[in-house]
Amino acid sequence: MAALRDVIALLEEWYPPRWAEEWDAVGLVCGDPDDEVRAIVLAVDPVTATVSEAIEGQAQLLVTHHPLLLRGVHGVAATTPKGRVVHGLVSGGCALYTAHTNADAPSDGVSESLALALGLREVTPLEPASAEPLDKVIVFVPGTDADAVRRALADAGAGRIGRYDSASFTSPGEGRFRPLDGATPAIGSVGELQLVDEVRVEVVSPRDHRENVLAAMLAAHPYEEPAYDVVELAPTDEPGRGQGRIGTLAAPSTLREFAEHVADVLPATAHGVRVAGDPDQQVRTVALCGGAGDFLLDQVRRTDADVYLTSDLRHHPASEFREHLAPRSGPALVDVAHWAAEWTWLPVLRRKLAAVLGDTVEVHVSTTPTDPWTFRVDPTEETP
Repeated sequence: MAALRDVIALLEEWYPPRWAEEWDAVGLVCGDPDDEVRAIVLAVDPVTATVSEAIEGQAQLLVTHHPLLLRGVHGVAATTPKGRVVHGLVSGGCALYTAHTNADAPSDGVSESLALALGLREVTPLEPASAEPLDKVIVFVPGTDADAVRRALADAGAGRIGRYDSASFTSPGEGRFRPLDGATPAIGSVGELQLVDEVRVEVVSPRDHRENVLAAMLAAHPYEEPAYDVVELAPTDEPGRGQGRIGTLAAPSTLREFAEHVADVLPATAHGVRVAGDPDQQVRTVALCGGAGDFLLDQVRRTDADVYLTSDLRHHPASEFREHLAPRSGPALVDVAHWAAEWTWLPVLRRKLAAVLGDTVEVHVSTTPTDPWTFRVDPTEETP
C-alpha cells in the first residue's frame, strides 16, 4: 500500500510534466493525493472499458498514456463519453493519472520501449532532445555573507545538477568601490575608496527560474548595488532523451521477415501491419516512433535507416516520402496500430513501479484492446 501522492512522485521523477508539449494535458486528472493505493492498472486509453477493468480489479489508480481531457470541456455529465469515464472513476474510488508526451521521449519511454520490444540494439534517439536551457549566475559577495547568498540561490532552485543540489563554485578576490553622495553603503563610507575581501560565487540555474533566482540573490546580498553576471549557457543534447529511436537488428532480415516479426511482437489488431517497400529489401537499421510519427519523416531521410516504423501515416506524407527516394532505394515504411505500438510501454512502466513499490502495491497491465478498429476486410484473390 502507498499514498497516491507517492506514486505520482515516482511517475513525475521518471516522466516530468515539464517535458510535455505545451498543448498537452498530463498529470492527475481526478483523485485525492492523500488516498491509499493498493492496486494500479496501466492502460493506453482512458475509456469506459479500461475504467471498468480497473474498477473490477479493485484498483485505486488507473495510469494511462493518452489524456482524457486534452481539450476544454464545459461539463462532465454522464451523458457524454468523457463524463461517463469521470463518473465511473469517482464512483469506483479510482484515480486517473496521465503521462503522454512527457513519456514519449525519455529513457524507458514509449519509443524506447517499442525499440526494445522489437529487439533492437545500440538504440539512440532519432532526434535528440535539447537539455533544459541553463544560465550561469555569477555574483560577488563579501566572504562573511557568502553562505547566506549560496543558501538563497539554492532555495530558489539554482545549483541543481543531476541528482545533486546546492552545487556552486567559490573563488576569492578583492572588491573595490567608492560610495557616492546618496548611497547607503553596507560597508565603508560615502566618498571613501573601499577594499573588501570578496568571493565570486558561481551556480547554474534553469533559465526559466532566472527571475526568482535573481530576486532571492538580491534579497540575501548585503550590498545596496551587488555586482553580478548572468551568462546563457550554450544548448546541449540531453543524454538518452529525444523523439523516436534508431537501432539495429541482431541479424539482417528481409523487409517481409521484419514485418512478420513486428506482427508477432505487437498485440494483434484489425489494423495489422502495413508496409511500403520491396518485400525482399534487406533490413538491418530500424528507425521508429511510438504513436503518430510522420513528423519525423524528414529526419529519417537523413539517417541510414533501412525502414521506418510508426503509426497513423497519412497518404500524402507517405507517398511523398517514397517518391522523394526514387529512383534509389531508401527506407521502407511500416505502419502499425497506434494503440499496439504504445502498449509496449506498459510492461516497462510496470517493471519500474514494481521495482520500487515491491509487493506493497499490485501493478497490472491492461489486456483490454482499445484500438478503435475492430475488423478489416481484405480483398479476395481471384483465380484468373
